[in-house]
Order: sequence, then structure tokens, then C-alpha cells
Amino acid sequence: MQTIIEKIEAGQRIDGEEFLRLEREATLHQVGFLANAVRLRLHPEPVVTYVIDRNINYTDICISACKFCAFFKAPEEGGGQVLTRAEMAQKIAETQALGGTQILLQGGLHPDLPLEFYEEMLRFMKATGIHIHGFSPPEIVHFSRLADLPIKTVIERLMAAGLDSIPGGGAEILSNRVRRELAPNKCDADQWIGVMETAHGLGLRTTATMMFGHIETVAERLEHLQRVRDLQDRTGGFTAFIPWPFQPDHTPLAATRRIEKTTAVSYLRMLGLSRIFLDNVRNIQASWVTQGPKIAQLSLFFGANDFGSTMIEENVVAAAGVRFRLSEEEIRRLVREAGFRPQQRLMDYTPV
Repeated sequence: MQTIIEKIEAGQRIDGEEFLRLEREATLHQVGFLANAVRLRLHPEPVVTYVIDRNINYTDICISACKFCAFFKAPEEGGGQVLTRAEMAQKIAETQALGGTQILLQGGLHPDLPLEFYEEMLRFMKATGIHIHGFSPPEIVHFSRLADLPIKTVIERLMAAGLDSIPGGGAEILSNRVRRELAPNKCDADQWIGVMETAHGLGLRTTATMMFGHIETVAERLEHLQRVRDLQDRTGGFTAFIPWPFQPDHTPLAATRRIEKTTAVSYLRMLGLSRIFLDNVRNIQASWVTQGPKIAQLSLFFGANDFGSTMIEENVVAAAGVRFRLSEEEIRRLVREAGFRPQQRLMDYTPV
């Protein structure tokens, strides 16, 4: 263990076996100390960033039927919706009135909407001047299948219509064993990475996420982190990594398995281990949406340098019964109380 600790303190990269040993043997305090050392090396100034944006879920109709999702409506179920242009315009205007700089645009895998629908939606939104951080890899793979077009062509068309960057949603755990059990209708781990690599090659910046604490093993968490780190070595296209724990309430998975909610200690350990292993991803984001404000403050001492979004609107986690809300003023206060200086940013971490 001491050799691994010394490597991290010296700024050297650890391998998978060293990660697994650290996960097994390191105390919570050791993980926090080491993650904070990595954070300080990358971000020596006491600044914590955040972004003002809004999640817009353009539809909840979805054919994926992921076992961890409490938000979707199956097409045959009824009750699903597709947002109208008027509804989207109102949401964007409200966001801009609050100083918002971007929209996080995601939705279900709708079986009937053609690629042209999404292009028209992007052009409509782009006319407002907002940054569009939209369409996770599973959505792009879905568009590609429906339109019978290569991934690269789909992304190029979305970019031409106004897409500015791609969120890291739909990653869950980048292990095909896990994905086959939880979301067999969704793109596999290789396709997820392929979408991101293609996007990076076209000049789009993206984020990466991980939803942990369900059926995955620690080795599969490592596989996820390794895939992200390897792609970042090749492209440098990820701006940030966001790990968050699975929220089981009201989900099909929780109805068939007994899955305990991830504790704050387990969350902080995974956050810290992610910061240590992903030495080439500059920014790590705290998950106040799932953990609440106090644990988010602690996250700043376990490797996180970003407080994430104000989340003017959030529907997917809320559908699982978690409803934390923070205004920009509250985020700034929490950051200051933790001993840091708050700084609003854009998607690419340019200060506002």
C-alpha cells in the first residue's frame, strides 16, 4: 500500500491492480487525502466552478426499458409526451432570465421520431443563442439505427443543426455484462465509447459519467474508469467526469432485487478513487442532486473541483424520489462555507 500511496503523491499513474488494492485496503481518510492531493495538483487555486443550466427532457417515451429508470413511459403504456416548441421556448427563456448559459437536452429513445425532428428542434433552440449540451450516446446510436446512417454522419448533421457538446449520460457502467442485464435495448459499452471517440474527432467536447451502486462489481467499476481513461489518452475530449450513485426508489430493478441506497461514505470513496485513477480528466463533478448539499461540500475534499449545475429543472432523478434543489446563490454560499471561491463557468470550463 505504501508504494501505491507514494506513487500517487509523486503524481504517477496507478494501474488497475493498484486501483483494486487501494479500493480494498485504503481507509476513507487515505482516499480523501490522496484524491485531494491530485485535485490540488490539477487545480492549485481554491476555486470551485459551477454552471447555470436546465435539464430539458424532450420526451419520456422510450423503448429502452432500463431497469434502473423510474422516468420513462413505454410507447404502449400511454401517458408519455413530447414537448411542444412553445414549452421548450418557455423553458429556455426562463433559463436565460436566471443567467443560464446552456441546456442539457436529453430524452427517451422514441420509436417514431425521425432524425429531421431532432435537427429542427436544435435549429429552433439555437436561434435563442443558448449552448446546447445534448443527446447522450444511446440517443445518437438510436438515431443512427432509425435513420440507417453512420454515427459520424448523424453527429455531423446534429452539429450542423446547432449541437454544441455531448453529455456523458447513458454510460451507467461501461461493462457489457452489466448492460445486458440492466438495459439490453440500449447501446453497449463499445458503442458508447465509439460515439464519444467519433464526437471528439469532430471537435465536440463531451463529459463522462458513471452510475454505480447497483449490480456491478468493483472490477466492473474499474473497467468503466479504464475505458474512460484510455479514450481520454487518445483524444483528450472529455471535459469532466461525474460519478453518482444509483437511486433505487420506484425503479423496476428495485422491485425485483433488494438494493440498498449507496451511503455517503461509499459515494465519497468512489468519488475519491475516480479522481485518483482518472489522472488525465481535469475536472471531477460533485453530485449534490443525489447526495444533498452537505455531502457535496465534503466532495470538495475528496477530489471534486466542480459543483455541477444549478439544475433549474431535473426530472430523471426526481422520478426516483430524490428532490434536492439549489439556487445559484445557495451554491455560491455552500462553496464559500467550505473554504473555496465560487466561479460560474461554461461547458468547456471557461469562466463566465
